[in-house]
Amino acid sequence: MAVIHRTTMTPGKLELLASWLPAQSWHLGSGHEPQLTKAGGFRLDDPKGEVGIEFMAVTDESGGEPITYHVPLSYRGAPLPGADHALIGTSEHGVLGRRWIYDGTHDPVLVSQLLALILGEAEPQAQSVSNAPDPSVTAHFAEAGHAASISSMDVTNGPHGTDVRVLSGPARPLTIRVNRVLRPEQAESTTHAPQALGHVTADWLLPDGAKTRGLYAVVRDTAPE
Repeated sequence: MAVIHRTTMTPGKLELLASWLPAQSWHLGSGHEPQLTKAGGFRLDDPKGEVGIEFMAVTDESGGEPITYHVPLSYRGAPLPGADHALIGTSEHGVLGRRWIYDGTHDPVLVSQLLALILGEAEPQAQSVSNAPDPSVTAHFAEAGHAASISSMDVTNGPHGTDVRVLSGPARPLTIRVNRVLRPEQAESTTHAPQALGHVTADWLLPDGAKTRGLYAVVRDTAPE
């Protein structure tokens, strides 16, 4: 189960993200340095207990309207081979030592567990409390026959989010769209995700402290090449 250490990280996650976010293709730049606050999210467990997995919502209030971004993060005790392009930064953890922090959409452990969540094979955990399932995070998948283990994955960043194309077992490939800008009007209904096979829905906080909810990820068939 996810264990949360009450300690420091230097530099902090928000500090690292403030430098990283403006360079992303889906960032809605205001022309100002991001002013980030933590808005919510959840965690998943790595079955091997080696990789920290967090789905973080952060709100940028540097522009005229606040924008909440969704950033999946993976935390590792050593560099992930071949993933230098996805490295957000390194940080000194007060208990675990140096941690390499990645954009988790490029980390096969995080993507496998996200798929497991969608398939109902992983239990979401509270973001800031140890050993505490988070029932507010809901997932749905409409078909059977898919496996959470991933044999291949391909990641594409675009202006509206990140598409992770995965092949799991003998079933046809799927594309997980990781929504990068969270929108309160999104609901758990497929009205906002036409032709979706599945989705992950979770909460976050608005700047005034009100709780809202929307789609963190949507799963569709991968279009044939």
